[in-house]
Amino acid sequence: MAVSNVIHRLTHHLWYGQKKANPFLLPIEQVYRHSVGLMKEAYQSGRIVSKELPVPVIVVGNLTVGGTGKTPLTIWLAQFLKSKGFKPGIISRGYGGHITREPLGITFQTSAYQGGDEPVIIARRTGCPVFVHPQRVLAGEALLKAHDVDILITDDGLQHYELIRDIEIAVIDGQRGFGNGHLLPAGPLREPIERLKDVDMIVHHGLNPEADYSMELKGALATNLKNVCQRKPLPGFMGAPLHAMAGIGNPDRFYSLLEAQGLTMQTKTYPDHYRYTKKDLDFAGDEALLMTEKDAVKCFHLARENHWYLPVDAHLSPRFGPDLLALIDRASRKR
Repeated sequence: MAVSNVIHRLTHHLWYGQKKANPFLLPIEQVYRHSVGLMKEAYQSGRIVSKELPVPVIVVGNLTVGGTGKTPLTIWLAQFLKSKGFKPGIISRGYGGHITREPLGITFQTSAYQGGDEPVIIARRTGCPVFVHPQRVLAGEALLKAHDVDILITDDGLQHYELIRDIEIAVIDGQRGFGNGHLLPAGPLREPIERLKDVDMIVHHGLNPEADYSMELKGALATNLKNVCQRKPLPGFMGAPLHAMAGIGNPDRFYSLLEAQGLTMQTKTYPDHYRYTKKDLDFAGDEALLMTEKDAVKCFHLARENHWYLPVDAHLSPRFGPDLLALIDRASRKR
């Protein structure tokens, strides 16, 4: 078993499978908590200068390590804003891609191993300009120089205080929550839970009548990796052996989505942002293999006729869109 797989399983067990944190990790957690507080205070006090870009900035992020649904929400935001007459651009760290000295603009030809799996998906699904760089300010400046946009969306930038933001949206995983509630490395939290008091909108991934805003991911039509023009409804996979794989932050959510459609399958899980080889996909043999879109963008060159992926779309609470527009209007007036 690969080292990355072992680490993934171990951390998942420690953070989400145990109610109490490992006592040996608690002293390191305190060091991490202190450093997080110092960094945030340095930006808030102005000792480290934050940069403001000339257009409104919406940050989409979360408090925990791993996936909560930020990318589908970012795609929804871009499509929604375009429908309302905005010209959005998206910036991202480009995690999992090849880090370059200069910001990288994502095109249709950019591979997931160049620009990162999530930015490539976002660019292809939205048609919006997407730039990646570890320093979001540089990515934003490069994007604004190259494209005519009037609003920026930052994918996974909640903890990136170098960039001044107008609106903060935090996504909470409704299945896993905050795990054991501890900060790294004792738990999955990148910032204390109290950080949510500062954000403008909290989106609960999963149906929750008590949440201000809920988000569901829905998908029912699989796409063939070898021939993307070939589609297949999920019930069409019934009655024959089926395999499913996922290398995302919360793979159980993908498997649950398939099971909700009445599918039964054997599953194989890989770490988030995993780099696939042909051997990794051979376990399915000639039987049908379903994967996520995030996995698919890294597997097209390895694909066989029996390999499929499931695109999903975010569905938000009806009042989320109008409330977001009101926040954008307020932010624009402040500028």
